[in-house]
Amino acid sequence: MTSSPSPSFAEQLPTLDWVTDALKVARLSQDFFWFSPVLKRQLQGLCADGVVRPRTEDDVRQIASFCARNRLPLTLRGAGTGNYGQSVPLQGGIVMDMSAFNGMLWQRPGVARAQAGIRLGDFNRLLQDGSGQELRWLPSTYRSATLGGLFSGGFGGAGSITYGPLAAPGNILGAKVMTLEEHPQVIELRGAEAMRLHHMWGTNGIVLEIEVALAPAHEWLESIGVFDDFEAALRFADAVARNPGLVKKEVAVLADPIPAYLTALKAHLPAHRHAVLLVHAASGESTVEALAAAHGGAISYRQSHAEAQAGGHTLIEYAWNHTTLHALKVDKGLTYLQTAFIPGKHIEQVLRLKAMFEGEVLMHVEFIRNVDGHLTCTALPLVRFTTEERLAEIIAQHRAEQVRVNNPHTFIIEEGKQGGDLAPELLEMKRRLDPHGLLNPGKMRAWPALGPQEQTA
Repeated sequence: MTSSPSPSFAEQLPTLDWVTDALKVARLSQDFFWFSPVLKRQLQGLCADGVVRPRTEDDVRQIASFCARNRLPLTLRGAGTGNYGQSVPLQGGIVMDMSAFNGMLWQRPGVARAQAGIRLGDFNRLLQDGSGQELRWLPSTYRSATLGGLFSGGFGGAGSITYGPLAAPGNILGAKVMTLEEHPQVIELRGAEAMRLHHMWGTNGIVLEIEVALAPAHEWLESIGVFDDFEAALRFADAVARNPGLVKKEVAVLADPIPAYLTALKAHLPAHRHAVLLVHAASGESTVEALAAAHGGAISYRQSHAEAQAGGHTLIEYAWNHTTLHALKVDKGLTYLQTAFIPGKHIEQVLRLKAMFEGEVLMHVEFIRNVDGHLTCTALPLVRFTTEERLAEIIAQHRAEQVRVNNPHTFIIEEGKQGGDLAPELLEMKRRLDPHGLLNPGKMRAWPALGPQEQTA
């Protein structure tokens, strides 16, 4: 780790906001990769040579040009809530913290645009106050996570049960991007072309603005269903997810003993019970209660989303990867996986895997619509970590059961979320927007670390 950022950066670009404190530079060079014991071993201590916070498009242009002229690596950062080491600079250089580039640009019926650094919680509140609309999805990190961070390194979150993940066509409408070259260009990408930067960890373009489709805001109610039997809890959650008359935002199943890790909710989570976390329209309360009773469960908690948000944490902040975070606070011997199931076979696959790994893999299921609109579920199961070899065996066994694993224990894009070789159009976008290969280098297997400026189409 370098002791301090190079003073020459601030001297050469004196009008920009540089972070000069060595401890802050070190902190801003990290994210939540420590969820993975593998990444913790590989990435701990890596640090940028300097961190800069742009506030305007011209600031970004200056930084991009400076890095291109000097062949300096440039790694983009939102709030650092990613878990793959997305914002960790493998080769030093400059980290560009986008959190001050955070303007809300405009909103219209069904659509809005904002700068990449806006926090999702702030964006959502501005939409609700301004037009009675809201974002279609909120990750569990919504209070701190940025729009650009979610787009570049995230999946979806609460709301994906109705609108699918970000990758579902129609969710992301456009993006304004900048090239990383001596004379940076600004380009507007629409639809599928904009999605070529989605979940690419900032390796193939600098995202400035994102245009998103919106949803009507609802009066949300949060509730928890508790069950003695895991299968009953799972089938209750599936029934809620399938119900076309019930407007819902979040449906998650936490197998025992995971509820015990949610210590702030202890009064509402009886010991040795399985829990279903729900966020649904207040008008559907009686429907949810009836479905819970029909499946042998009961509702142990109810509170409006607004009350929960004002008084502490919403149930969204106990779901998705916040479940992992809460568990790690209690038991540091845990880690996690990210898996996806086959629509129509998801219930039987979840039950089979739970039986296969009883006590070693603790089931945490999130119901969603996939990119094709089919109801299914994804999972972020907790894993009792022993060795890296055993972790690899567990991943292989999941895949043998036809369960997709987006491996969260690697910092290589192709081995993680993308799940294989990158499509030619993604590499072409990198050649177009990052011709010297300076953006977040080392994260893309298809783009060699040495001599990337020699790459040709």
